[in-house]
Amino acid sequence: MKRFKTIREFHQFRQLPAPEHPLISVREVELAKQLPAKESMSWCYDFFCIGLKRVCLSPNIKFRYGQQPYDFDEGIISFVAPNQLLSLSIDTEEEEIEEIKHSGWILLIHPDFLWNTPLAKTIKKYDFWNYSLHESLFLSAKEETTIINIFQNIQQEYHANIDQFSKQIIISQIESLLNYSDRFYHRQFITREKVNHYILEKLETLLTDYFNSEDLINKGLPTVQFVSEKLNVSPNYLRGLLKVLTGQNTQQHIHDKLIEKAKEKLSTTELSISEIAYELGFEHLQSFSKLFKAKTNTSPLEFRDSFN
Repeated sequence: MKRFKTIREFHQFRQLPAPEHPLISVREVELAKQLPAKESMSWCYDFFCIGLKRVCLSPNIKFRYGQQPYDFDEGIISFVAPNQLLSLSIDTEEEEIEEIKHSGWILLIHPDFLWNTPLAKTIKKYDFWNYSLHESLFLSAKEETTIINIFQNIQQEYHANIDQFSKQIIISQIESLLNYSDRFYHRQFITREKVNHYILEKLETLLTDYFNSEDLINKGLPTVQFVSEKLNVSPNYLRGLLKVLTGQNTQQHIHDKLIEKAKEKLSTTELSISEIAYELGFEHLQSFSKLFKAKTNTSPLEFRDSFN
C-alpha cells in the first residue's frame, strides 16, 4: 500500500509541479496513463482530498473504495478523509489496456492547515467524509459550475501573494464548498428516486426477514453496521438518506420494526412479556419495557390489557 504522508509526496508521485504551499494544493488536472495488464494498487492519504473528476475507464479496470466497486463514467465529486483506503485492480489477458483518462479538479488539505480555525473542529461534521466512493455526489451541470467556481476562487487566492488574509479567505471558500456539497447531497437523496427507494425496499425486507427469523434470539437486535453492510451502503450515507426521505435514522427504523413485532406478539399470543422480550433479543425485561414505553407512551402490559 502506498501512503502519502505529505502533499508534496503526492505531487511527486503524480509528476505534478511542487505545491506552492506545503499544507494545501488545488489544481485542475488531466491525466492519461497506460497501465500494465495485471496490476493492483492501494493507497491512502494523511490529508483530506476533494476530487471533482470525470474518469473514463476500460471495462477491465475496477476501481474500489474499501471493498466497494465503482464505475466512474460520470462526472462526480468525492471526499476522502485522512487514513481512508482506496484501491485500483486490473486483471485482463491483454498485455496492455487502454489508457485511464482522468480530468477535473483536485483539492488537497492537510489537517495542519486548518489548525486554530473553526473549520478544524467542524470539518468532520459533514457525513460525506465517511461515505463510500460508490456513494459519491453526482452533480448537475449547474451544480458542477458552482463547485468549479469555488475551486477557481481557491486557486486564485492560492496563487496570489500570501498575506494575512489569504488563509482565512481560502478557509471560507472551503467551507462554502463543503456546505454546497451538503446541500447537493440532500438533493441527490431526493432526486435519485429509483436507487434510493430500492434501498428503502431492501431495508424493509431485510428487517422483516430478520425479525421473523431466529436471529433475534441468537444474535440480538440488528445493529446499524449490520444493516448497512447488508444493504451495501455506508452507515452515514444510509442515515442521511433515511433522514431526508423518512425523517428517521437507521436506528429508529430498527426500533419501529421491533415495536411492530412486539405489538403483534402482545396482541396475538399468550406469551408472557418476559418471553416476548427474550424472543425480541432482549436480555433484560426492563430494557424492553423502557423502549416500548418510550415509543408508544404505554407499557407492554397496558398495551396487552387494551385488547382484553
